[in-house]
Amino acid sequence: MSGTGKGSVPEIRKGIDLTPWNTMSVKAVAERFTSVQNSEQLLALHRKGELRIGDLFVLGGGSNVLFAGRVDPLVLKVEIGGLEQIELENGAVHLRAGAGVNWHSLVTHAVRRGLGGIENLALIPGTAGAAPIQNIGAYGVELDDRFVSLEALDLESGSMCRFERSDCRFGYRDSLFKRSGRGRYVVTSITLRLDREPHIIRRGYRALDDWLQEQKLENPGIEDIYDAVVAIRSSKLPDPKELGNAGSFFKNPILSEADWSELKAHYEDVPGWPAGEGQIKVPAGWLIEKAGWKGRREGSVGTYNKQALVVVNHGGATGEEVLQFASRIQNHVREKFAIDLVPEVNIIGSMAGQSELKTS
Repeated sequence: MSGTGKGSVPEIRKGIDLTPWNTMSVKAVAERFTSVQNSEQLLALHRKGELRIGDLFVLGGGSNVLFAGRVDPLVLKVEIGGLEQIELENGAVHLRAGAGVNWHSLVTHAVRRGLGGIENLALIPGTAGAAPIQNIGAYGVELDDRFVSLEALDLESGSMCRFERSDCRFGYRDSLFKRSGRGRYVVTSITLRLDREPHIIRRGYRALDDWLQEQKLENPGIEDIYDAVVAIRSSKLPDPKELGNAGSFFKNPILSEADWSELKAHYEDVPGWPAGEGQIKVPAGWLIEKAGWKGRREGSVGTYNKQALVVVNHGGATGEEVLQFASRIQNHVREKFAIDLVPEVNIIGSMAGQSELKTS
């Protein structure tokens, strides 16, 4: 029996247009689609046998996904809301958010209440539940810096489970949930540790520090950092409502010190920053721009004229066309720099495995 009650089994609808559910604005149709508002509905779907590993795609904000081809798996839209604040000693706070909470709204909620730690992650699209999957990061801060735990449904056992920070095996834009745990868990909530004053201010990125200096903010607070990040991201990234995009299409590659030195010998102006012992992270946008792809357009697909790392849909592009365009960028960067770019977006659909785009 289907219904809308707390523990009822949500209806599974067929032939649902996914265009409104992805910020890339590519046309796609879900063969099957459903949504949940709480953990009880999720468990009810699992007990009915509707949630199966390998036959499920969990959809958050649709901001880090490219639909390419027929979407056969059941598309599950997680709309679990709610924010809970737990006061701890020494001015620390645990903030628990339902997986369906909009990430930027969560950051805004924290900053407006004087809770520091995630202000550098403002305006990142998506939901709270997707944040640990990707281990989102920006301007010197990554989610795992403030992550405490998450709760999720284990599709294998059918039970709810809890993951502490160490369990998640976070890496750069990576986690257990993208590797050995891929497709096995559905996140229902996350908990972050935030702090009241004194706040730890992260302003090490040049663009961030330049903005603060322009505003003559010598001792910025978390609201100043939040405002700076929003202003910078707004100036560099297109609004998906106006120009379809999935944010950064590729990950920033991480090179060994030896490879970095060789690259630096040929391109003195290449930027880079430490990414762990013996490793240097290089901006993928710089590589793409140097390869001549910034602002380039082929048919309905192109790169943004203010940020080469962002692949955009000028209107009417298919997922397959986006894949082909991204593959050509990838090949050109490889030929010019001997560096492989790896997509940051999740590619879903029948064309995902047939594309020439290198995904790992």
